[in-house]
Amino acid sequence: MSTRILRNGWWVDFRHEGRRIRVKSPENTRAGAAHYEAVLRQRLARGESLVAPQPAPRLRFNVFAWRWYETYVTTNNKPSEQKSKRIILRKHLVPHFGNLLLDAITPLKIEQFKTIKLKEGLAPKSINNFLAVLGKCLRTAEEWGEIERVPRLRHLKVPPQKFDFLSVDESERLIRAAPSPRWKLMITVALRTGLRLGELLALDWSDISLDIGVITVRRSAFGSQIVSPKSNRIRYVPLAPEVQRALQQIQRPNGLLFSRQPAIPVNEKVPRRAIIRTCKQAGIRRIGWHVLRHTFASQLVMAGVNMRAVQELLGHSDIRITTRYAHLAPSTLHDAVRLLEERVVADEDVGQPVGNALTTHATRESKTPQFTGRF
Repeated sequence: MSTRILRNGWWVDFRHEGRRIRVKSPENTRAGAAHYEAVLRQRLARGESLVAPQPAPRLRFNVFAWRWYETYVTTNNKPSEQKSKRIILRKHLVPHFGNLLLDAITPLKIEQFKTIKLKEGLAPKSINNFLAVLGKCLRTAEEWGEIERVPRLRHLKVPPQKFDFLSVDESERLIRAAPSPRWKLMITVALRTGLRLGELLALDWSDISLDIGVITVRRSAFGSQIVSPKSNRIRYVPLAPEVQRALQQIQRPNGLLFSRQPAIPVNEKVPRRAIIRTCKQAGIRRIGWHVLRHTFASQLVMAGVNMRAVQELLGHSDIRITTRYAHLAPSTLHDAVRLLEERVVADEDVGQPVGNALTTHATRESKTPQFTGRF
């Protein structure tokens, strides 16, 4: 017989091509042993191993997270993103989820993480950044076959973000207070182009077309490295006449515009300290370089430039980011209300009572088809 009881258990015992096969049945019954024998014979017929493949060991988050960082993040993300993800993993995600198996990270565990971080006083936007990194890490685990599905991550609601910007007078005072021609030019370029600090530090003379008055933003500085700009998008920013004239006076054929070393950008700590000193000298509040970018956008919107144009100049990938400046252009709403007043005045000039004018306007408006919210 090819199945038998041996040492109080059912075994499969048969010969295949002169080789004896004797294996204990995983199911300790006659029927179970007979089924197991059939499985073994099928494997032998297909040339497969008799030993069933063992499932891969389940990984804990701290093991997989750093494997993901070394394998995926360092390959696919820019240095600035690598640094951000490394800090988030080290300070927030690994300390909280590190000892959990990947498939033990449930929506409840994620909600508990959010609660703890809120109690620590962290802003919802920061916590959402942590969740974005966690989500990407777990989606990669799913792609690599480490988990069956990614738990649902619910982001926190974030109130509209406030931002600071300078008035026209403050902008001029800041330029005048610059301690040297170099910083005066850099502040002026920042205020008139909206370039990010990294983009300013990586700005090369080859990116500047003085004959047509355009800057091509195609790179950014991170530490001593030159990388692609945010969103990996090249954009073109026209030069204001004052910037064009200033650059023509110091024009060079090549090399970084704001560095004494042609190919190595200035450490970003240097301009950060310089802007603080300049603010103190100008008698205005302490700001950073990004406020100059906000100032560029704000002054454009207040001058009546449309949002799509502002989006292109700033290099925003999503118009919703640009619309944070929309409240600075209230003239459209004022003009709409002013049209109503002008209509009333016109009707008064022809002898029609004001009340009738408004009634007529309302009647005409009521005949306009209204959107009901259904299609």
